[in-house]
Amino acid sequence: MEDEGLLTTKVPRALEMKSKLFGYELPDLLLIFFNLGMTNLIFGSTSFRYPLVWGTTISLALLLFFVKRGRPDSYIQHFGEFIIRPAYYCSGGVDRFYRKFKGVKNVTK
Repeated sequence: MEDEGLLTTKVPRALEMKSKLFGYELPDLLLIFFNLGMTNLIFGSTSFRYPLVWGTTISLALLLFFVKRGRPDSYIQHFGEFIIRPAYYCSGGVDRFYRKFKGVKNVTK
């Protein structure tokens, strides 16, 4: 038998690295372009289109860039979920989402 070394393959260094474009995550870019599209639809034909359309879009992009600097991925999404949740949970509250299980009846073997 011939002495063979270990079989190796090349693997990318950052397997779990998120896709970013210009330092923004995909949801951030969608929010920026949604703002650009909606303000252009509403204010595109007015005489204030440049400050209203491009001003708000650039200010939103700069705000996201500087607020998210040094924060973990999906920071804005998780912060929004934290704000929306109630401040306290009642342990003896009524369960509004409870449904009775309607399973199979009289099963015998």
